[in-house]
Amino acid sequence: MTPQLMQAIKLLQLSSLDLAAYVDGELERNPLLERASDDDPPAPNAEPDGAAAEASEDGSGNSDWMGAALETSRSSMEQGLGTELENVFPDDGGEKTSNPGQMTAPAYSEWSGAGSGGGEDYNLEAFVSVETTLADHLAEQMALAISNPAGRMIGQYLIDMVDEAGYLTGDLDTVSDKLGARRSDVELVLAVLQTFDPPGVCACNLTECLAIQLKERDRYDPAMKALVERLDLLAKRDLSGLRRLCGVNEEDLVDMIAEIRTLNPKPGLAFGSTMVQPIVPDVFVRAAPDGTWQVELNSDTLPKVLINQRYYAQVSQSSRSDKEKSYIADCMQTATWLVRALDQRAKTILKVSSEIVRQQDGFFAKGVQHLRPLNLKTVADAIGMHESTVSRVTANKYMATSRGIFELKYFFTSAIAAADGGEAHSAEAVRDRIRQLIDGESAEHVLSDDTIVEKLRQAGIDIARRTVAKYREAMRIPSSVQRRREKVAAGA
Repeated sequence: MTPQLMQAIKLLQLSSLDLAAYVDGELERNPLLERASDDDPPAPNAEPDGAAAEASEDGSGNSDWMGAALETSRSSMEQGLGTELENVFPDDGGEKTSNPGQMTAPAYSEWSGAGSGGGEDYNLEAFVSVETTLADHLAEQMALAISNPAGRMIGQYLIDMVDEAGYLTGDLDTVSDKLGARRSDVELVLAVLQTFDPPGVCACNLTECLAIQLKERDRYDPAMKALVERLDLLAKRDLSGLRRLCGVNEEDLVDMIAEIRTLNPKPGLAFGSTMVQPIVPDVFVRAAPDGTWQVELNSDTLPKVLINQRYYAQVSQSSRSDKEKSYIADCMQTATWLVRALDQRAKTILKVSSEIVRQQDGFFAKGVQHLRPLNLKTVADAIGMHESTVSRVTANKYMATSRGIFELKYFFTSAIAAADGGEAHSAEAVRDRIRQLIDGESAEHVLSDDTIVEKLRQAGIDIARRTVAKYREAMRIPSSVQRRREKVAAGA
């Protein structure tokens, strides 16, 4: 696999911030690239992606320009790069579209120096381990603690509202309205988040933060509760008022205050050394007058890069040595490849986003309770792409909707296939069905995992035995043998 092919694959999963950062370096590295301005019309000597189309004479009558342009043709590019264009752009067929409505393609390479001979520019920082952020730490715990797709959507929304100190900002009623969820559901998810590490995280205020930590230590008795709820008296050093309020003597109050001081009032700061970048949406979703959804790319996240054809013609004519000619040809080849790759990147993001919106129409219209089971294969099959491509596109890309900003991967929820080929069942619904079957069993008819599989298939749920065992263990339900023993012992 050539560096350029690896680059074309890699750039699909890069965020808009990483994209913009590299474009600045690529513009400095490649003399044939220049930035296009939205305010000014393109200069007559600059044409977007012109190397992939037919070249025109520069007006000088010199035929060397035509010969040089032919060196950047499709066949020579494929031979030089060691791969066919269809290997990276299978749905494009290699033909360049010229729709004026399409936004100008940016150029990007994650490999510093890839295709430009810049071995000395190899980016060693790419191999430095990334520090875990508070949001990442909470999201990892949520993946294990919450299996309900709607609950995960609510949880991620709340995690995004946690500040660097670990406190939840914003109002729960607003969250409920935005997501179309019941406030009780939001409160239940928040209660789960408040059990996460570090203790005290996701609290709404200092009192709640300290209370969570004390409950973790099993020290939140009525006296301590009274003390935490009147921190204003502690700040005033009104010890006599606190003794009366808490109903303790002076010695006990001193011990309680000492324990309060061991707590962490800002638990999130342990993860606060990483600079938090603002989220810039890659896609906008708006309601259309006809009741459908309009999906648009955010042009601000797509740097506009042009290939300077006239400058290429000039330097090609003035080049004398083989080294100079090889360098210029390499620059043109790399620039053309990058512009084409980024044009395809933009189209792929739009195509995947549009299919996600189509699949999750219920969420956008009615709220989080109407999330459908959705996996990568469903989207990949619908748009004629590979699952790995969809996976890369949904990483580090954000969608701005009327319900908030969400990462594309949030819309993928686990599902269990239907035995009759009908609509899939959410994993949470299957877990609930398993629990109901086990709760209804008797000591004489304890259900084995195989029996549960058969009953689920009779109900139209196609599931493997190992999946039933995994769900049962996740719900901390013992095996059929152990359950039979417990039921017999209870009956005796």
